[in-house]
Amino acid sequence: MLLGIDVGNTNAVFAVFEGTQILDSWRLHTSNGRSADEYAVFLSQALALQKLSFAEIDAVVVCSVVPETDFHMGRFCKKYIHVEPVFINKNNVGINIDIDRPDDVGADRLINAVAAKAHYGAPSIVIDFGTSTNFDIVNAKGDFCGGVLAPGVQLSIDALHKAASKLPKVSISKPPSVIGQSTVHAMRSGIYHGYKGLIENITKGICEELGQDASVIATGGLAGLFIDDCPFIDHLDHDLTLKGLYEVYKGMK
Repeated sequence: MLLGIDVGNTNAVFAVFEGTQILDSWRLHTSNGRSADEYAVFLSQALALQKLSFAEIDAVVVCSVVPETDFHMGRFCKKYIHVEPVFINKNNVGINIDIDRPDDVGADRLINAVAAKAHYGAPSIVIDFGTSTNFDIVNAKGDFCGGVLAPGVQLSIDALHKAASKLPKVSISKPPSVIGQSTVHAMRSGIYHGYKGLIENITKGICEELGQDASVIATGGLAGLFIDDCPFIDHLDHDLTLKGLYEVYKGMK
């Protein structure tokens, strides 16, 4: 049984696979100071809900963009699961990286490209609505060929609130109209429609540079918010990164 771990800037997601199927997944807020023992307590309780235990896990694949957590995550795997985890990097991810500085690419971006290629073909564009909004591209040859990074939706909301003393902190939702009838309404409209325009224009520009249309896959926590108003998005896949972890594991067997 495979344990896939996706450590992002905001949350870490743990998923257990039986074959190609995700049995269950659990989310934990990312903390640089969390110990191996704390990971063990969290995951043992989560596994118990599925009547599973550490003894049934025989492989661990980790995608981490927070290096400060890697030591304790690795120690947790070795101490409690008795498995040496595989941390994803440019050398073991299983996709050709056709950019100037491969070492600069986050493991999450590479994993998303692997999953997109395997499940949706090439060329493809992954839009990942996370702490940042990432656009990652697989070209017609099946290579990871770069991307676009933009501030995430929540970062933009937080920046508005912190930079202007009279602006409240708002939750993100689709507003009833473009023209705001209150400050909160106006802020939500700016964020929602601004991001809608951002993702549409960037996606269009990517396809123009590729010289052809591409499958567009949305993933990440806020992907579902935009899907109805963005017909250029072909697929909504909240498990894309986890699927990428399985693809890497499959390629290593």
